[in-house]
Amino acid sequence: MDDVPETQYAKTGTVHIAYQVVGDGPIDLVLIPEWFSHIEAAWDVAPLARTLRRLGSFSRLIMFDKGGSGLSDPVPLTELPSLENWIEQVQAVMDAAGSERTALLGDGGGGPMAIMFAATHPERVTALVLVNSFARMARSPDYPVGVPIEDLGRFPGWLERAWGTGRTLPVAAPSAPLQGPVYDAYTRLERVSASPGTVEAIMSMVLELDVRPVLPTISAPTLVIHRAGNAYVPVEHGRYLAEHIPSAEYVELPGSDHHYFFGDADGLLDEVQEFLTGVRPPAEPDRVLATVLFTDVVSSTGRTAQIGDRRWHDVLNDLDALLHRQVERFRGTLVKGTGDGALATFDGPARAIECACSIAKSVRGLDLEVRCGLHTGELELLHDDVGGYAVNLAARVTDQAKPGEVLVSRTVVDLVAGSGLGFEDRGTYSLKGVPEEWQLYAVG
Repeated sequence: MDDVPETQYAKTGTVHIAYQVVGDGPIDLVLIPEWFSHIEAAWDVAPLARTLRRLGSFSRLIMFDKGGSGLSDPVPLTELPSLENWIEQVQAVMDAAGSERTALLGDGGGGPMAIMFAATHPERVTALVLVNSFARMARSPDYPVGVPIEDLGRFPGWLERAWGTGRTLPVAAPSAPLQGPVYDAYTRLERVSASPGTVEAIMSMVLELDVRPVLPTISAPTLVIHRAGNAYVPVEHGRYLAEHIPSAEYVELPGSDHHYFFGDADGLLDEVQEFLTGVRPPAEPDRVLATVLFTDVVSSTGRTAQIGDRRWHDVLNDLDALLHRQVERFRGTLVKGTGDGALATFDGPARAIECACSIAKSVRGLDLEVRCGLHTGELELLHDDVGGYAVNLAARVTDQAKPGEVLVSRTVVDLVAGSGLGFEDRGTYSLKGVPEEWQLYAVG
């Protein structure tokens, strides 16, 4: 990605800690991630990148890789950092980033670290947010909500075998896709975050943590958020945190994803933003004016027969990745794939045209040709989809496009007058299911 923030380094003792600063909002917010992270590869996972940008839209977000993880210095398995060492790393990153006081967001396994920092350095913490987190994982007579010891004992070994293969994703994020660019980017994020041996060793240590004794000492305003169907870290852990941290606010949300950037991430981030800033973002409108782009591969059936199903599947994966990159490059939203194409929306028709032209050119490197169709109109916003007359019309425009052609409606041409874009009149068409005739133009 072109807009990945600059990676910098803080130092504590002999260990270099990689960190990034995102946004310039009025409050500082340190994100304490799960036990494994990679602050550069995170930007390749589209839902995670959107979440980080959202956090950076109302704060100065400071994110880092713990020692032994990601871009920070590796740590020998015989010298794993303690919780105290990791807290020193938070201090070092804050100092390097020029942050005197900050809010903390503890994500999942990063929660105990955030809890300890808030308890031991209250003068540097303005607020604490714990998302799908816990104070202790193991069951005990005085902690019946924990996981049985025999189950926990098997987990590090399972994690070591599954790491980087994609097998952890349906457990930690049931709503996540199990193929395609997001899946591929997430599995790579796991692999570059830490090695399987490091994962097994650190998780064995993490599962022995117990920060319950410090919960009553936390003085910072605290928000605990947990998804009700989270099977990875069951909701009882979040309820326990809220009950034992003085004056903590508790929000239980629907959903089963442990990774907070999957599922209804916006709903969760709305709660975080309101708690930290006092302002909840306005509700999204049900309808919006946008330019709709459809792409469609030419002669896909023939290509499948020519190269075989397995190779065609690989080509489609490469095409999906290309479409994601191009739409993101021109600041559009990739709504969904259509099998051998995609539906995307843009808030500017000129950028939508430029994106379509770039896609039509770029796919030649995959030995493909696509037809593209665009129309600007009012869309109905659905859950993870769009609908309405403008979408139907854009699809019909695409049907009329020639191989390699970008075809647009007269509405699009009128809206980009004076932009310098050239068009060739293709005449008027009666489009299936669309009233009246429409004048269409090919982008020159």
